[in-house]
Amino acid sequence: MSSFLDSALNINTRRVWHPVFRQVGLLVLVLPGASLFLIPWLWMLSTAGKETALIWKTPPVWIPPVYHWENFIKAWLQGDFAVYYLNTFYISGMNVIGILFSSVLAAYAFARIRFPGRDILFVVVLSTMMLPRQVTLIPLYMIFSELGWINTFKPLIVPLFFGDAFSIFLLRQFFLTISRELDDAALIDGCRRLGVLFRILLPLTSPALAVVAIFNFTWAWNEFFTPLIYLDSPKLFPITLGLHRFIGRAQIDIQFLMAMTIVSTLIPIGIFFLTQRYFIQGIVITGIKG
Repeated sequence: MSSFLDSALNINTRRVWHPVFRQVGLLVLVLPGASLFLIPWLWMLSTAGKETALIWKTPPVWIPPVYHWENFIKAWLQGDFAVYYLNTFYISGMNVIGILFSSVLAAYAFARIRFPGRDILFVVVLSTMMLPRQVTLIPLYMIFSELGWINTFKPLIVPLFFGDAFSIFLLRQFFLTISRELDDAALIDGCRRLGVLFRILLPLTSPALAVVAIFNFTWAWNEFFTPLIYLDSPKLFPITLGLHRFIGRAQIDIQFLMAMTIVSTLIPIGIFFLTQRYFIQGIVITGIKG
């Protein structure tokens, strides 16, 4: 009897402790990596509140004796960051709308509609991911210049309404995981193709749509090169170009630069934490089932 009780207790103990050890092991593995990623952000936070003399001091001072919170206000007012924020929101939001509109239609066609040359065309679309941006830079600039789009938001927004290879691929993989019987049943009931897409498939693809939206919003929010090429007026600058204005020929207002860099990261970080459930779910489903 005692041996039976001992074995039962051992089994229960293993069942209780195994998940605990697993969680501890994961924390031991994850925390060092997370700390490495946090170090630059903590250094920015430290530098943003320092006096100029402390910034270049050796050895570095991580915790300044007096933290100057007013640096955030001065940097915000000096750079007109309210305008930069609105511009960045507009560009990023229109990018997401354009990508979702065009990529959903293209992905649905590649996943559900059989037409001649479909697979070849899909390979051609994927091959555009291998083209460096520099290859199309000059031709696109010449086209936009002829259209009179230089120093406007159009070069940053309009191309996204013609699709994106990565987003098309991701959504196509998700559509392939959904049973075709749903399409067939809706078509038999008299629903058109677009009705099947918008009424049946899109509600089921919210995780993949969230992934596409987060990726493209973050990319547009952090984009520096494209606005630098096409925008000249400071009134049209996004945050990335606004940050560059703190870098002068004679000196760099590094505490202001770090302060506004922190402010510029708050929106993408906040969006990720609010939508991380959909983000991870979409990555898992499209990566494993697709």
